[in-house]
Parts: sequence; structure tokens; C-alpha cells
Amino acid sequence: MSRTSAPSRVPALRSRLGIAGTGLVLISTILPSTAVAHTTDAHSAIAHSTTAQAEPVALPTGFRPEGVTSGPGDTYYTGSLADGRIWTGDLSRGTGRQLLAGVTGRALRGMQWDPRSGLLWVVGQDDSTGIVLAVDARTGTLQQRIVVPDAVFLNDLVITRKALWITDSRVDRLTRVPLDRHGRPAGEQTQLPLTGAWPTPEAGNRANGIRTLPDGSLVLDHSTAGGLWQVDPETGVAAAIPVTGGPAGGPGITGGDGLERSGRILYVVRGSGQQEVSVLKLCRNAAGWTATWTDPLTSPALDVPSTATLVGRTLWAVNARFGVADPATASYAIIPLTVTAAEH
Repeated sequence: MSRTSAPSRVPALRSRLGIAGTGLVLISTILPSTAVAHTTDAHSAIAHSTTAQAEPVALPTGFRPEGVTSGPGDTYYTGSLADGRIWTGDLSRGTGRQLLAGVTGRALRGMQWDPRSGLLWVVGQDDSTGIVLAVDARTGTLQQRIVVPDAVFLNDLVITRKALWITDSRVDRLTRVPLDRHGRPAGEQTQLPLTGAWPTPEAGNRANGIRTLPDGSLVLDHSTAGGLWQVDPETGVAAAIPVTGGPAGGPGITGGDGLERSGRILYVVRGSGQQEVSVLKLCRNAAGWTATWTDPLTSPALDVPSTATLVGRTLWAVNARFGVADPATASYAIIPLTVTAAEH
């Protein structure tokens, strides 16, 4: 994975609600990919005060983090692949505490915070069962556990005004959980198959990170085939987003994990390297959306990041350290990466 669940700053729309990654995008209606929505992201009204000289935030030894989101203020949330614990604290102070206790066999991935309900939405697995959890972000009380039938590898999610959208990296579909205007479940889940030009290789992870585009459509990255993909939320039809100006002589977006968006800047965690976050500028023309590479964000402290959340002018990336020799005894942290004014 993977900015629900939930907060990006644009006059029209933002990708992650506490944020992607994780940010709530307020979309008044689910729009076709050809329309432009003039809406306001609720997260733009939430104040963030990350310090200029941000320091890494240490997580418990052996925690094995994957997803991350933020809000309100400098509050962060991250979940464990080891036992499904949820850890929270203050990014500017470097503090941390347990919000939700672990469960044997549970692995949590993507998450987003919704300011309307105060719920932290999280996806993952209870052993082989795909689950969506709604957790009170203040008390840690589990409000709801939703089972997604026939799920294999629930990975990331994004919150919109009317729905929660979830990726499954081993099943070519999106799960939609409808939400009411208060951000609470408002009906039965449905599944939307990914069609059109969506690649379907037999092996490897496919749909991974998910955010919205400024027109209300969805954007995914494909971990195996690579690239960015626009998905119509009404039909499930996917189309490749042309990406230009990549690293000289290097590949395009490959092995991407979590996504985060702020206005027309899209952050692709590990989009072109194991120790960086790729930064792309989105543009829309008569033919549709395109993306152009800009300078990546990196740090000597990064060790295979998985997801990231934007707070003010700092992008906080989870050091997932996939492949470390002994995950049970390894150290983990959330690493701050400073974005430029042009990116922000």
C-alpha cells in the first residue's frame, strides 16, 4: 500500500483527508471522468503546524508499519503489518502511543481520517479475510468491522464525500462503501470491476495506491505493470495517464506503492526508486490528464518507504523497510521530507 483514509489543497479538490494518504476529498457528486468538479476539500480548512526542522518520528521496534495518515493538527496514525496495532501521536513532538490493540493474524495497510465523523478508516486482512475497520480516532474504539467478500489483498483507500473506495492488489476491482453526509456508512458495499486498458498480469500486485483527480475521477498506480491510471468511478473503465520527463535513461513509474495528492502535485511513493518519493505535476488538456516528472523527494534515512501523508510543507513517509533481515527486531520511523513551495 498504501491517503484515506483520510486529507490536499486545491480550490477544486484534495486527495487525502488527514492527509492518502492518508485525505478526504469532498466531492459533491460522483462525476464522470470528463466533467470538472468545482468543490472544496474539507481538509484545506484543517490547520497543520509541522515544525520547519522536522525530525523522524520513531515507532515501536518490530512494528512493521505500512499505512499512514494525519489529522487533525499534527496528529498521525499508522498501522502494523505484524499484528494490526494502530499507533498515533504528534509529528511535531515525536510522541506516540497505542490507539488500537493488535490482533493475532491481522495486518493493516492503507488508512485515512475523516474530519466529518472523526473516524479513522483502515483496510487490511484478518488472516485471509479482507476487512475494513472504522475506528474512533480519539478513543480507539472499534466502531465497525466490514468484511469484503472474496478479497485477497486489500491495500489502500480514499475517502470522498459519498464513498470509501478500496483497492485489492490481487483482484482487479474496487470496493465502494457508501457514506452519508456525516461520513458514516450509508448502505451495502459494492464492487466495481476495473476494465478498459487496465493491465491484468497473472502474477504480482496490481492496483495499489488510490487518490482522486481534480475532476472527481480516481487515480491508481499499478505495482507490476507500472504507470498511473485514471478510473471512471461510474464505469470502472481505466485509461493510462501519459507520464513525461522521467529520469534520464531510466524507467517510468514502476513498483509504485502509496499515492498522495496536493492540488495538481501527485506524490508516488517508490515510483522510481526504493529510497524516494516521486513527484509529478498533473495537467489536463483536451485529450485528458497527463503527468510530468519533477525532482523526487529523498533522504538518507529512507529505507523502502510504503506510504506518505502531507502536513503543511512536509511529506511524512513511512519507512516500511521491506526486506530487512529481521523485521521483529528492526527499528522503524516516519521520515519527514520537505516539499518546495512550487510543489505545495
